[in-house]
Amino acid sequence: MQQRPPRGRRPVGSGTREAIAAAARRQFGAQGFQKTSLRSIAAEAGVDPRLVVHFFGSKQKLFLSVVELPFRPELVFPAVIGDGGPGVGLRLAEFLLTMLDSPETRSVMIGILRAAASEEEAARLWRDMVTEQILLPLASRVARDRAELRAALVASQVVGLAMARHVVGVPPLAQTDQETLATALAPVLEYYLTGDLGDAASLMGGLRARVP
Repeated sequence: MQQRPPRGRRPVGSGTREAIAAAARRQFGAQGFQKTSLRSIAAEAGVDPRLVVHFFGSKQKLFLSVVELPFRPELVFPAVIGDGGPGVGLRLAEFLLTMLDSPETRSVMIGILRAAASEEEAARLWRDMVTEQILLPLASRVARDRAELRAALVASQVVGLAMARHVVGVPPLAQTDQETLATALAPVLEYYLTGDLGDAASLMGGLRARVP
């Protein structure tokens, strides 16, 4: 006589991997990396905890698997960046705001930020992913010099905007329309990507020299 699966448990093969991934994505986003456990993910997915390890190996590998970027940089960057000339800042700002203001993509990005902010290991994993999938491709297409620094400056702007507009909910940023924000962000992003960072460094050095 065939043994029936335990009550409440999902039979292996009936969307098990997808159920685990969905539960992990929700818990990492809601609770962060540290507070999420393989056991709690298994419980929500209705599977034995050993199946989580079987499919994904570890919590770190599961994190990386389910927090994939909500867009493919190699497909997006050519249209957004173009030849890297005037207007690149506005195009990038419009793309970023559209992505962050879309409920589906925003949930992924905010979940990633919360998970990375809660645990050093998750932050390291996220940094590695961002460097390989976003920063280096962006740097190779646009920056004329100091490519990694320029891409990191853009990333800092994006993270700050996402936290202030969608996590903390700072009223002016949370309530301002996309067009206004894109217009305000465009010159900053364009300078980060194409401006003379050497002049900025000289200016800051001069300002510091005047401070008693």
